[in-house]
Amino acid sequence: MSKKVGVIGATGAVGIEMVKVLKDRNFPVGELHLFASERSAGKKLETPFGEIEVELFSVAAAKEMDFVFMAVSGDFAKEFAPQIATDDGAIVIDNSSAFRYDDAYPLVIPEINPEDAKKGRLIANPNCTTAILAVALFPLHKNFGVKRAIVSTYQATSGAGAEGMAELEAESKNYLAGKEVKNEFFAHPIPFNLIPHIDKFQENGYTKEEMKVTWETQKTFGEPDFKISCTAVRIPTFRAHAESCTIETEKPITPEEARKVLADAPGVKVVDDPEKLEYPMPLNATKQYDVEVGRIRKSLVFENGLDFFVCGDQLLKGAALNAVQIAELLV
Repeated sequence: MSKKVGVIGATGAVGIEMVKVLKDRNFPVGELHLFASERSAGKKLETPFGEIEVELFSVAAAKEMDFVFMAVSGDFAKEFAPQIATDDGAIVIDNSSAFRYDDAYPLVIPEINPEDAKKGRLIANPNCTTAILAVALFPLHKNFGVKRAIVSTYQATSGAGAEGMAELEAESKNYLAGKEVKNEFFAHPIPFNLIPHIDKFQENGYTKEEMKVTWETQKTFGEPDFKISCTAVRIPTFRAHAESCTIETEKPITPEEARKVLADAPGVKVVDDPEKLEYPMPLNATKQYDVEVGRIRKSLVFENGLDFFVCGDQLLKGAALNAVQIAELLV
């Protein structure tokens, strides 16, 4: 049965990807409505569904949809999402952090906790970093019992939206031309640099981005005491995040056993042949649905432990794809 689908924030990087994924996965879209602010309302966008005029957002119009995907700020979502996701309104899938840590709302990664999607009409989409890691980490946890995990991330500028990607491109050109390099969306100039700072610092010394990985992994795994620590680093790439992970497991684990488990895991592609120089990289993971996992090797620190490397498209599994997969669970 075809559905009326709305995308709020349709002109942003994630909103654009949501529309592409809806078409690519043959989601039963009967009507597609693109909502945005007054600045974008009235514009006509070329989409995989044809040319569509952007509509000015209103709660009343959004409530007429069957599904609403929100690719907007947390403040906007916090104000309007509950007004839309009423019993006589739409099912809302929100990409912001507004509802992720509220126990009243499910936080869903379909490969991990699909049953939670049916627990409410307002469903939170996870942070991009968490989703990319979790689809690889969960099957290892399920089979070998992960006692603790230590993660370092290498996050693309797409995590800061289209503006972040534009800043990398423009300021890289300035750097190479010997001109002044400025920063607006990042704490420091991003070209040819690494910035170990994403989001606001917390009282415990971690940034909020780093704590998101801890909080969201615990919530989606259904294990509030799951031990995971993260260091998040912004790097000068356009798209697809990379993450290095070290785990200690309850059961003995070998690289061969881990590869077999990951090869059978949904949403995961094992890319792990060092002799052929094959391993996960942002360049290859870009615009791919599956998360790449490789560099799988026995830990030199833990008796039962493993090190591995993950790459995933921040705009897809880290955002748009996961949101559409949630909706697919509910169709």
